[in-house]
Amino acid sequence: MPGPLDGVRVLDLTTMVSGPVATMMLADQGADVIKIESPAGDVMRQFGLAHRGMSASFLSCNRSKRSLCVDLKTEDGLAIVRRLAATADVLVQNFRPGAIERMGLGEEVVRELRPDIIFVSISGFGETGPYAHQRVYDPVIQALCGLCDIQADNETGRPHMVRTIVPDKTTSVTAAQAITAALFARERTGKGQHIRLAMLDTMVAYLWPEACSPLTFLDNEQDPAGQQAGPDLIFATADGYITAGAVTDAEWAGMCRAFGREELIEDPRFGTAAARVHNRAERRTIMNREIAKWPTAEILARLDRETVPAAPVLTRVDVIGDAQVIENAILEVRDDAELGPVRQPRPAARFTETPAEIRSMAPRLGADNAAILGELGYDEAEVARLAGTGVVHRREREAG
Repeated sequence: MPGPLDGVRVLDLTTMVSGPVATMMLADQGADVIKIESPAGDVMRQFGLAHRGMSASFLSCNRSKRSLCVDLKTEDGLAIVRRLAATADVLVQNFRPGAIERMGLGEEVVRELRPDIIFVSISGFGETGPYAHQRVYDPVIQALCGLCDIQADNETGRPHMVRTIVPDKTTSVTAAQAITAALFARERTGKGQHIRLAMLDTMVAYLWPEACSPLTFLDNEQDPAGQQAGPDLIFATADGYITAGAVTDAEWAGMCRAFGREELIEDPRFGTAAARVHNRAERRTIMNREIAKWPTAEILARLDRETVPAAPVLTRVDVIGDAQVIENAILEVRDDAELGPVRQPRPAARFTETPAEIRSMAPRLGADNAAILGELGYDEAEVARLAGTGVVHRREREAG
């Protein structure tokens, strides 16, 4: 069945993660996403576990797409992409500011070819300012947006990074939402527009609601580090680890009953949410001590009976076999003719009428050259000439 974005064509000139994951989401939702790569290919093709010439990292950022490998430094190559742009609804690029214009594919050029196109520019910092010229990877944004400060060690104060690329993937989700909003606006107005999205902007907004909220009122600012009331995190049990949290008074009372420590319910140090925040060090010490007395399965069952939010801490391997993950059918296994069985998470959003789905594995570099050029009106002789001169390129297998 067609997805909600069936009939939308997206030119994907992005690399690494932030852009490719955004366009992958659109592809899963039915858009015809054409990934345009140089003969060197997206560097993500070289990262992560390789299997039969395909990188797991690249596959997980680029499934459901088609691949056009073209040398944009040649006149013929640039002409191909310009002709393709005239057929596109969306163009997404994440080069450093100014690069797309130097390539000959800036907004003014593209909009002459397709006046109502949605032109999307993803960057680290935006197009102006003291950092705009810098190369950007996820850790740079983590450092600048305050995320490392949030993760700081409670005892030493040393900042820490989150060990997954939160800014990259948060930017991906923000970009995908913005693109669909712009497409919706175009349906109403007939006008395209330019979406500019910086990773730094995305993450400051992402962190603001709870991590930076003490900075909201200028007449009553407070240091967020002193006000941070993050959820209870990891606790050791007698045979493993769990997470458990008591935010409301009812949840705290339930936790105390689960521990067999009912006297703590009336303890003035913990009688209100504000008191529990103020005395969080003492509360956490008690929780650590009490939870450590119980085997994981038993304390989780007791907390569940008292309707206290809690869960075991799973390894990434354990996640695959978790009962709720299986019930939700979050992970799918596809038998691919080249790669064999491949496990991927299905698109998270479920549509009742226009389902999103994994439509194909990630393409080999240039795998769809002939088909895409044919759609643009190139005949077989022209396609052969372009391939023979290296303007378009196809690589059957990547390294590894």
